[in-house]
Amino acid sequence: MTDAIRAEGLVKRFKEQTALAGVDLVARRGAVLGVLGPNGSGKTTTVRILATLLRPDGGHAEVDGLDVVRNPHEVRRKIGLTGQYAAVDQDLSGTQNLMLIARLLGFSRRGARARAAELLGRFSLTDAADRPAKTYSGGMRRRLDLAASLVGRPSLLYLDEPTTGLDPHSRNELWDVVRGLVDDGVTVLLTTQYLEEADQLADDIVVLDHGRVISRGTPDELKAQAGSQVLQVRPVASELLERAGRIVEQVTGSEVRTSENSAGASVTDPAVLPEVVRRLDEAGVAIAELTLRKPSLDEVFLALTGHTAETADGADAGAPTERTTA
Repeated sequence: MTDAIRAEGLVKRFKEQTALAGVDLVARRGAVLGVLGPNGSGKTTTVRILATLLRPDGGHAEVDGLDVVRNPHEVRRKIGLTGQYAAVDQDLSGTQNLMLIARLLGFSRRGARARAAELLGRFSLTDAADRPAKTYSGGMRRRLDLAASLVGRPSLLYLDEPTTGLDPHSRNELWDVVRGLVDDGVTVLLTTQYLEEADQLADDIVVLDHGRVISRGTPDELKAQAGSQVLQVRPVASELLERAGRIVEQVTGSEVRTSENSAGASVTDPAVLPEVVRRLDEAGVAIAELTLRKPSLDEVFLALTGHTAETADGADAGAPTERTTA
């Protein structure tokens, strides 16, 4: 059985800017491939090539065994695409939006209405079916946008930063929807700069930076590349955080990263844990939480690139606003 997506040596240039400099990736059928990287890393350009919206300047890509350059119409029948921002018609109701897409795809009027009702039910939008989309919350609009991408029953779904701008509750709802689609056998290509999102959803991850693949593997394999565990300390009082961080740095010999209420550092020897506890106690630093854990994907990305995935280094050229359905 062929892979759902296979790309080899993809190159794309925009005037003097090289957006992709030889990208290779493979998406297994019925799984989620996470394409991870900061703004400007080449994620959206990759999606646009795989969706036949851009022609590569070099390399080769196949979707479901079909060449994206030689067989663009056949590829489009296989895929659905949801861009970074909901592309629904704000003045149409949920039902009307989905029926419009269905009719464009060749459904009869009766079939279009039935498909719209089916998808509105699946995405918990039945109660809002007759309301204009402009009255929907951000999370509801994103669910409607995703439903529109599924009207044609695509076997592959491209999600280009689908949770941009969503609150945590809406983001979790969309994650549940994606999991349900994968359970139904849909292959998902997910681009994101949210490390937690990749950790939650992706079976495999490709990490892009400046148009190149810098790492690939499962979430656990990428975390193992950091080569150490992370000691995290959260003092009872926030004013003790700086003192706790200094102690952790002195004992571990590693640079400390502080967040709003905790300090963490990489450790290669778990035996330092008792020494950290002793030194904190001697310094009068009361601890609310002390953990030794695997590195997060945030920490892995920082180790790989020297910057976090949220660092913006120029918008990805050609960011899509189009939706491709079937």
